[in-house]
Amino acid sequence: MTRPLRPTLRLLALVTAAVALAACGQAPAPQQQAAAPAAGFPVTVENCGRKLTFDRPPSKVVTGYHPSLETLLSLGLGDRIAGRTFFGESAFLPGQKEQYERIPQISETIMLPQKEVMLAQGADFVLDNAMASFDAAGGYAGVAELDAAGSPVYILGGWCSPEETLQYTLDKTFTDIQNLGKIFGVSDRADKLVAELRGSLADVKKRVEGRTPVKVLATDGGKGPVNAYGGSGITNQMITAAGGVNVLKDVKGDYTEVSVERVSAAQPEAVLVSDYATLRGEDMPSSPAKAEEAFAIAKNSPAAEDKRYLALPVAAQHPGYRNILAITDIARFLHPDAFAQ
Repeated sequence: MTRPLRPTLRLLALVTAAVALAACGQAPAPQQQAAAPAAGFPVTVENCGRKLTFDRPPSKVVTGYHPSLETLLSLGLGDRIAGRTFFGESAFLPGQKEQYERIPQISETIMLPQKEVMLAQGADFVLDNAMASFDAAGGYAGVAELDAAGSPVYILGGWCSPEETLQYTLDKTFTDIQNLGKIFGVSDRADKLVAELRGSLADVKKRVEGRTPVKVLATDGGKGPVNAYGGSGITNQMITAAGGVNVLKDVKGDYTEVSVERVSAAQPEAVLVSDYATLRGEDMPSSPAKAEEAFAIAKNSPAAEDKRYLALPVAAQHPGYRNILAITDIARFLHPDAFAQ
């Protein structure tokens, strides 16, 4: 999925999303339920060009890449989650590791399991961050196939196609939280959480207002070309909200490749490094190593001279509860004086 989705999964998602999007256009088959709708139901939400209708709150949920699980846990819905994927790339959010460990693991990677295993879960709701886990060519159950099986799929952040990934705005995360509140019959919790997160963003905005934006390079390493984040998508939005300016803001792209010459000329004052320990069971370069690669390329930049970088969990570079929280962390890194009091 675009999972940083992870960076590598982000690239996979851009390749496979076009195939899955065609399936997304199909409305889910109605679930066969004899009982009358629960109080306050049915509810209908829109996602990936489809209308999803629920007669009752889901009770057997499967989550994909970790930000989807984190978002449900933030709403107090851990008891509804019947299966989740593996997460071992970085630290858990406070208080969530214990809940994660109580939920059965159905995949040894951050991807959803293969088709047969996935369909056997009998889920009544599937939440994920992008389309890579629904690519039939990769052996996964498609969105339309899961819908027809009574397992409707919801994709966070509107990351339903490569184009829509570039169109992400922070408001889409708030919309997701409120949609999930409706789907699970906990709109009061969702409204409270959105108010808290909006309050956090307002606090950051007030603190950095009037300060000179810090020139930021966001990178996932590479000696050439460089894996970096352009001026479209979630990471660029986070940098801007935190009081920075993306030195690659003129590059149309989210997770993309940029020439050494472009990075060298950018003269960043600070570097954000995508941080994740493993990918598909393989060890990944450390954040300090990726930062040193960036400093070696932009060797005369203020960032290189000060060795100034922040390791940013790649899970925070995906739609979900965590990406809003991370804006405060980035702002503290870019403007420490603004948080001195």
